[in-house]
Amino acid sequence: MIRVGAVNYLNTKPLIEGLAGFSDRIELSLDLPSKLADRLAAGELDVGLIPVIEFFRAGTYSMIPNVAIGSRGPVLSVTLFSKVPWGEIRSVALDEGSRTSAALTKILLSSGGKFPNLPSENRSTLTSGSGGSISSSRQVGKLAATVSYRQLPIDADPESAGTDAVLLIGDRAMKACLPSYEYAYDLGQEWTDRTGLPMVFAVWAVRDGVDLGPAESAFVRAKNDGLAKAGHIAAREAKLLGLDAGYCRRYFTNIIHYDLGPVEMAGLNRFYQLAANAGLAPEGVELETYHRPNLVACR
Repeated sequence: MIRVGAVNYLNTKPLIEGLAGFSDRIELSLDLPSKLADRLAAGELDVGLIPVIEFFRAGTYSMIPNVAIGSRGPVLSVTLFSKVPWGEIRSVALDEGSRTSAALTKILLSSGGKFPNLPSENRSTLTSGSGGSISSSRQVGKLAATVSYRQLPIDADPESAGTDAVLLIGDRAMKACLPSYEYAYDLGQEWTDRTGLPMVFAVWAVRDGVDLGPAESAFVRAKNDGLAKAGHIAAREAKLLGLDAGYCRRYFTNIIHYDLGPVEMAGLNRFYQLAANAGLAPEGVELETYHRPNLVACR
């Protein structure tokens, strides 16, 4: 059996809805994104839908091609609520379940989040479908020490955090209002505004040495099948979460992007570069897609 772990958030539903049905070798379990990364690192999982920052930090995983959780602008499920304007934030409580979003918050808040955009000609080339890594003559530099961070437990009331800002992710972010926080910053939008690129939050990571065999195709097939059933999934999940069904369907089809193509890879490379420059990820990590071990050995 192939031990697969995923998060039990709304945005994962199209990816896991029928996953086990496409391969009788897949055994699926659900957990927090941060715990999934720990279980994959400990060898308790073979494949995990993990935060990309944990993919970088491991440095030994490969990613299943053509599947991810990302955005090309607003993401709705990653929000920094703040009592003060962006430039005045000095303390942040980070959702306990967050890893990539926590790193993104630190990168965006460092140096005011004013890291350089790509040149316009490079951005238009990426939009037309080219891939590859991103390079820049300027770097974001080490994180500013003027902002302090602490964890916000999953069951804690964000209103009582006692910090300038609170980062919420997943279903909790989508349902939150937090009236005492005057500002609400969508971090997917903040990222795209600064880079002109998509933000990739999570990928299917495969532990080194794992041979998925025919089960590899199940992940893309499950994505395609899940998106085809977006209306049915949205109607069911909306009742469980207390959300509007139409809102959930638009979230699946218009907000979250589940592809991992050349433009998404460009955004992923850009995020990795900034994370490594800021000391949030090791340098020299290759962002490799999965190939069956026996096929690699035959090359």
